[in-house]
Amino acid sequence: MKNNYNKKESNELATGVALGMAIGAGVGVAIGAATNNIGLWLSIGIGCGMAIGAGIGISMGRNKTNKG
Repeated sequence: MKNNYNKKESNELATGVALGMAIGAGVGVAIGAATNNIGLWLSIGIGCGMAIGAGIGISMGRNKTNKG
């Protein structure tokens, strides 16, 4: 059985998720501090950041494999 596990693509996905989580946490804290509801906005920021980061990480991996 052949698997399609590519370590480099997985590493780029993990990098995208980690960066998205960090940026989302920062944005969530900033909005939460401004609206005085840090718990809500921190969780929304982290969730959205991880989802967007995963998408960016996957697209970065696909762009590199398409180029060469």
